[in-house]
Amino acid sequence: MIPIFSLQECVSLAMVVAWVVLLSFCKADPASNREAAALLKWKDSLPNQSVFNSWVSPIHTNNPTPLSPCRWYGITCNNAGKVNQIDLPGKGINGTLENFDFSSFPNLVRLDLQRNNFGGSIPYNIGMVSKLQLLDLSTNSLDGSLPLSLANLTLLSKLDVSRNQITGVLDSRLFPGESSTQPKIGLLSLKYLLLQDTQLGGKIPQEIGNLKFLVTLVLDKNHFNGPIPPSFGNLSHLQILNLGNNQLSGNIPSTLATLRNLTDLRLLANNLSGIVPNELGKFSSLTALRLEDNNFTGRLPPQVCRGGKLVNFTAESNMFTGPIPISLRYCPTLYRLGLQQNQLTGHIDEDLGVYPNLTYILLSFNKLRGELSPKWGECRSLALLSIAGNMISGKIPNEIVQLDQLEKLDLSSNKLSGEIPPQIGNLSKLAFLSLQDNQLSGRIPERIGSLSNLESLDLSTNMLSGSIPSQITNCHKLRTLSLSKNKLSGTIPDEIGNLSNSLHDLLDLSYNSLSGEIPEELGMLSGLEKLNLSHNNLTGPIPDLLRSMGSLTYIDLSNNFLEGPLPDLKEYRTSPPPEASSSGINLYGNITAMRSCTETRSGERYTRKDKLLIFVVICPLSILMLLSFICIGFLAFRMRKKYKSINSLPFSLRYVRSKISYEDILEGTQNFDDLNCIGEGGFGKVYRAYVPGHDLLAVKKLSYESEMENAKHVEKEVAILKQIKHPNIVKLFAFCSREIHKFLVCEYMERGSLANMLKSEYTAKALDWGKRIQVVKGVANALCYMHHDFVPHMIHRDITSKNVLLDSKFEAHVSDFGTARILNPDSSNRTIVAGTYGYLAPELAYTMVVTEKCDVYSFGVLALEVLMGKHPGELIFSLHYSSSVESMHHKDVLDPRLPPPATQDVDDKLDLIMRVAISCLSPNPDARPTMRTASELLEKGGT
Repeated sequence: MIPIFSLQECVSLAMVVAWVVLLSFCKADPASNREAAALLKWKDSLPNQSVFNSWVSPIHTNNPTPLSPCRWYGITCNNAGKVNQIDLPGKGINGTLENFDFSSFPNLVRLDLQRNNFGGSIPYNIGMVSKLQLLDLSTNSLDGSLPLSLANLTLLSKLDVSRNQITGVLDSRLFPGESSTQPKIGLLSLKYLLLQDTQLGGKIPQEIGNLKFLVTLVLDKNHFNGPIPPSFGNLSHLQILNLGNNQLSGNIPSTLATLRNLTDLRLLANNLSGIVPNELGKFSSLTALRLEDNNFTGRLPPQVCRGGKLVNFTAESNMFTGPIPISLRYCPTLYRLGLQQNQLTGHIDEDLGVYPNLTYILLSFNKLRGELSPKWGECRSLALLSIAGNMISGKIPNEIVQLDQLEKLDLSSNKLSGEIPPQIGNLSKLAFLSLQDNQLSGRIPERIGSLSNLESLDLSTNMLSGSIPSQITNCHKLRTLSLSKNKLSGTIPDEIGNLSNSLHDLLDLSYNSLSGEIPEELGMLSGLEKLNLSHNNLTGPIPDLLRSMGSLTYIDLSNNFLEGPLPDLKEYRTSPPPEASSSGINLYGNITAMRSCTETRSGERYTRKDKLLIFVVICPLSILMLLSFICIGFLAFRMRKKYKSINSLPFSLRYVRSKISYEDILEGTQNFDDLNCIGEGGFGKVYRAYVPGHDLLAVKKLSYESEMENAKHVEKEVAILKQIKHPNIVKLFAFCSREIHKFLVCEYMERGSLANMLKSEYTAKALDWGKRIQVVKGVANALCYMHHDFVPHMIHRDITSKNVLLDSKFEAHVSDFGTARILNPDSSNRTIVAGTYGYLAPELAYTMVVTEKCDVYSFGVLALEVLMGKHPGELIFSLHYSSSVESMHHKDVLDPRLPPPATQDVDDKLDLIMRVAISCLSPNPDARPTMRTASELLEKGGT
């Protein structure tokens, strides 16, 4: 029965309920009030951000104390209404943790702030949240060291500060043994310790072996050195151990092989050496084992896939010998296999099995024999197959060219014979095909034109015959085409012009028996950089359309039967080919080493009388010249033998600062494999090289070794870098001038170019204001040294963000001295314009006179680029044509991807850089400061 209340009773009841509700708000738990107040105080210290819109008091009362935050975004409370979780991952939050009061959250068990933009250091009072079980601050911009107060978090199960700028060492006091301290303290409950991609260094504490519950230990991409602690063998629950990309040395402790739960072991890119324990994989079910880029010797562990679960196994760039591990033959789970650049032996068709999930197999540059097995056609997921530089023989089986997922196929430098399978056109996803340096014969299959995604095709140095199929020009993405050193005949297909939108890198048809005229359509390849048609039987005139190929940096038409005028190409005007004097019959033009246009009549043949005169006069002269060359050569040999210099050392490389053999470089770059290419410039590619006994090296290799202009630039760079010793200029270790290879060996810069650092949002954030200030000062110091302290004084002429490289500590190093010039006080210093558009001083356009003030201007552009995070093109224009320079404020141009400067000192230094940069950009060269002045201003902070 429903009770009936009077109106007065209803009103009274409503008032009681209202008072109860009001009292429940007014008498909120003081602890909740304190937590809310702490959160609001932290919020107020940060820039205004929408993620905190819900962080306000739920009701407005006369009591100024905030109430419960349990309904705020990212905040979770326990049953008692106390904050126990703060989850704000990936919200793009800017600011610091400096004003976060950890003491106000005694019940906090989870703090997740990963993938934000927090800067500054980790506060010491973080150790006051004693109940914390998860702390994830990864992927931010935190710096400073790890506070020792973390040792108070004895319940912490996961600690992740990866991908920050944390420095210092990993303090062993964070991981004491249980009996070493009273009361119990330290991170002894940790299951997950992730510190990857920071700036931590020093030795890895052996006390980590005390973390008996540890499941995951990730310390890769740091600066740890010394040995791997043998105490890691005590981590009986360990499943993942990642120590890659450090400077660890010594052997792999045998105790690691006893870890029965270990599934993922990554030791790549260190200085580890010795023999890998044979037992590795025998007692555990490894899914990933990465040993590449070390100095290991001996045999690979034979039981690496005994558990039958191995997915990723890479051991390239070591000195392993012996066979491929026998357990790999029965390892169907394999997804990636990388064993290239070792000294492995055995028969490839016997030692490997069928892998239905395999996507990558890299076996190049070993000593493997045997034949390509047809059963590999069952590896239907294979995307990359590289077995170059071995002794593989036999034919290419049809089954391999039916792998419809294949994107790269490299079988170069083996002993393969027979024909290229006609079914090659089935590889619809193929982008890279290299069969060069084998013994392949027969015709080039017409169906190769079906490879619609092909970007690079190299069939050079084989015994291929017949004509070039016109269908090859259906590969509309083709950037590189090399068919040189074969037995090809017939004419060059007219359809070659169909590749005008893609064929930009190289067209090499040299050393064949091609005949007929050069097709006019070749001139349609306006973007082509390198063209080699030498050593063929080409006849007729050189098409005038070749002059439209404005991107050419190399052209060789020598040793043909061409006639008529040479096209007016800049390559011939500035630097004729090495065999220009024998480029063909009846060629003439206004270039060095060629007959003038006035010496012969266009299109006129020699008469019989002319030929007799040539025979009677020219032949004796030629014989006399030949004898003279022989005598000169003999005398030069005797003089060289008598007076040994650095150029006549009994090694292939000329040493500057370090002894490195020619073979070391070939092995270290895997014979200049594109997989080791880290950049490409105007004079060739840059490779990283792994050389035993050295750190990583950078090898700058000429695009085409016989190109004289490139050789001049390299020789100039060598001559300059041999003498330079400055911490902000790239060091040259050695150089090679062999006919087949010309390259420089320099120190390796881990961070790459400044341009690339600024381009990526992630790396730009890592390049914080402090580091950017140091970069600008480093470049200024280098230029000051070149202009004022190096004798004779020198200018660089191409200061750009691409030519400033950064090492692991973000220190700047000026590189690329191929266009540098010694200042001659007795000369006008007039020159052709060299440098990069957007960095060139404006006066060069009309004076053609190069001075040190040209470098000063380029430095001004670079300094503004560092501040802004992008090229300051529009700003420079406004500086030249606006009167508002004085009112300009540096905060208006700073890179918006970084938080504002944290201190006044940093802010003042950034303002100084902008003012110095603007003075360097004066249109009047005399009004620009010297680099000595600019450098001193930046060093002294303008005082």
